[in-house]
Amino acid sequence: MIRAALTAAGLACAALPASAIECRLALAMAMDVSSSVDAAEDRLQRGGMVAALVSPEVEAAFFAADLPVALAVYEWSGRYNQKILLDWTLIDSRAALVSAAETLSSTNRSHFDSPTAMGYALGYGAQLLDRAPECLRKTLDMAGDGQSNEGFPPASAFRAFPFDNVTVNGLVVNAADFEGEVGLIAFYRAEVIHGPGAFLIVADGFEDYERAMRRKLERELTPPSIGSLRQNGKAG
Repeated sequence: MIRAALTAAGLACAALPASAIECRLALAMAMDVSSSVDAAEDRLQRGGMVAALVSPEVEAAFFAADLPVALAVYEWSGRYNQKILLDWTLIDSRAALVSAAETLSSTNRSHFDSPTAMGYALGYGAQLLDRAPECLRKTLDMAGDGQSNEGFPPASAFRAFPFDNVTVNGLVVNAADFEGEVGLIAFYRAEVIHGPGAFLIVADGFEDYERAMRRKLERELTPPSIGSLRQNGKAG
């Protein structure tokens, strides 16, 4: 029933070409655009993701091994509010990385007044990864500033969608002045991060998003670190 609901919402993704390209990691990144994220905060997270992707540390991590990385980015909020910002792109050169960052930099937010449907966002990401290029590993990054408050919970998504051999990492935007999210870090630790080597990074507000994203990407992309550790706290 859950899978049918997402398919009815238009989630079905186009098939890959027959000649899929081998890569070491398929990385799908999910950006929260629910109503708890205001326009200024969205600019900070969108700009922070772009800046992190082209930072020297992350660029070095992208090219730290012979096999490339496949990258896709989507934004999410309510149960039927997901939108691909960057479809699967093979990051096999600096030009490809810069082009991907430029594509993300040119995007505009698609939803403003939607709730936080984490289960649907996870299901969307799983189906996106299911049509990724053939890679050695698959990782889904769930970034957000709120707990799920619409639709089915993350546990249902993990049962209903293809999460075998998928690692789900988390990036929590922890705003100390937002009274309703005192338990956000605990929620991500208990219900969102999932699979081999899953970890959590915490940003101290949206002003800290770029730093947190950069640290998370370094850890995911550096070959010796992929899938090797589990951390349920903030990375420096």
